[in-house]
Amino acid sequence: MSRGPQDGPNGSEPSAMPDNGTERAVCCGAVTVAFPLTFMIIGLVGNMLALVLVVRCYRAKENQQKQSFLLCIFSLALTDLLGQLLISPIVITVYLANRSWDTIDPTHNLCIFFGFSMTVFGLSPLFIASVMAVERTLAILTPHWYASHINVWVTTMVMLGVCLFICFFGLLPVIGLGEYTVQWPGTWCFVSTSNSQLTRNLVFTSIFAILGLLSLMVTVVCNLVTMKAMVSRCRNKVTMSHSSKQWGRITAETLIQLLGISCILLICWAPLLIMMLKMIFTNTSLEHCKGFPLDTQNPDLQEICSVFLTAVRLASLNQLLDPWVYLLFRNFLLEKFCQLASAISKCSTNQWKERSIALAEESRQTEA
Repeated sequence: MSRGPQDGPNGSEPSAMPDNGTERAVCCGAVTVAFPLTFMIIGLVGNMLALVLVVRCYRAKENQQKQSFLLCIFSLALTDLLGQLLISPIVITVYLANRSWDTIDPTHNLCIFFGFSMTVFGLSPLFIASVMAVERTLAILTPHWYASHINVWVTTMVMLGVCLFICFFGLLPVIGLGEYTVQWPGTWCFVSTSNSQLTRNLVFTSIFAILGLLSLMVTVVCNLVTMKAMVSRCRNKVTMSHSSKQWGRITAETLIQLLGISCILLICWAPLLIMMLKMIFTNTSLEHCKGFPLDTQNPDLQEICSVFLTAVRLASLNQLLDPWVYLLFRNFLLEKFCQLASAISKCSTNQWKERSIALAEESRQTEA
């Protein structure tokens, strides 16, 4: 998801309504434009570095066996980068306009674009992670079938199919299944849950949450199956050839990267998706959060509004963290970390041995 909700305000504002009739959120504390700007820069740098690194790895001969996986990583970094480029400038503009959405979007077209982008760039990493998990599971469990049926062209078609499906789903509110509106605290847009199209909005929101949770479930299950298969394979092969060891290193690296991305997706997205379904089942709407000082609201509603905003901000961190998982969880850095840990362990062991020898010598001298 994009940086919009992540950069929502934290601070206390007057309860008066803003100019031009825009409903302004009352939060706690001041958040300046420096926050969304900083997050945007970090996200752009991380995703661009990841794209460059993926391209270099893709061209390397030793990585031919993982080209499909690298293509998935490239798609993930590219969608995250596009999300940053398309959404972050809008958020920054809203801050510069003192969070008065109507000032920068009197025609409501920008809100529709923002809501569409939130949907597309929110579901994209979830779906791509699922494709990556399935791809690794097939590569480990059915290597011969995988080698003869899965290639870069097939992976490209799958990625295009995923993108087209998500774009079509994001257009549903535009063609009538719901309506994108400004959401509390006034810095982002998504489908409303309280207006004349309530049923259609709830249907869209429910499908969004269910699709996200299903993607997470597929990713987790496939990763567990892949890990179990890898452990069994390592136990069965005591001695391996050089090529088998190289394949094992490549597989381990890709699995670690996949697990890292999956953990981030689970941590960032599960709270929001579960809360969306809970709000639907309990018939709770965030529309009541608009335009009211939270300190005078019902305590239960105040808690729901605050928790939901926290969940949205957590989900928006996904684009920021995804590329750094790939950048940091690589064999080169992992080997360096292992060497450092080994050196520290040896150093501690040597110091313990020296200390034990010294104590033994002192004990002998005392007895003598």
